[in-house]
Amino acid sequence: MALSPEQRNQTERRIRAAIDRLLAGQIPAAGACDVKTLAREAGISRAALYRTWGHLKDEFEKRRTAAWAAGQQPDPREARITRLREQNQRLTHKLARTHTELSQLKMQHQLALSALAAQDDELQRLRRQLNPALLPEQRQGNDVFDVVPLRRP
Repeated sequence: MALSPEQRNQTERRIRAAIDRLLAGQIPAAGACDVKTLAREAGISRAALYRTWGHLKDEFEKRRTAAWAAGQQPDPREARITRLREQNQRLTHKLARTHTELSQLKMQHQLALSALAAQDDELQRLRRQLNPALLPEQRQGNDVFDVVPLRRP
């Protein structure tokens, strides 16, 4: 069925108004800044938008691409998705750095424990060389021998 010139003008105005609303960020709850929502907001089918109003569909897509290139995000959900992806990437890198740092700290901890255990062994050996005749009960009054040996891991 052919449209009258008035119907064509009216439909074109509805499509252009829908384009302006969508690109201004007035996205309906069940929609997005896309061709499907554009057709629904203009009150026409997607097929009609592609076949009859293709030049307006192309204009919408060009304006949307230009808005994205200019750093504008007409669809708040798309902006949120972009923001969350960036945040996820930052947190992933931070987690990787934290994991690396934790691994390094664990290695340093093990090295420190090993060094302390070696020093304790050396102290015990030196004590035995110093006075092998003294029994542990005889050493109690002597501050030099009141050291508690370290536990080994």
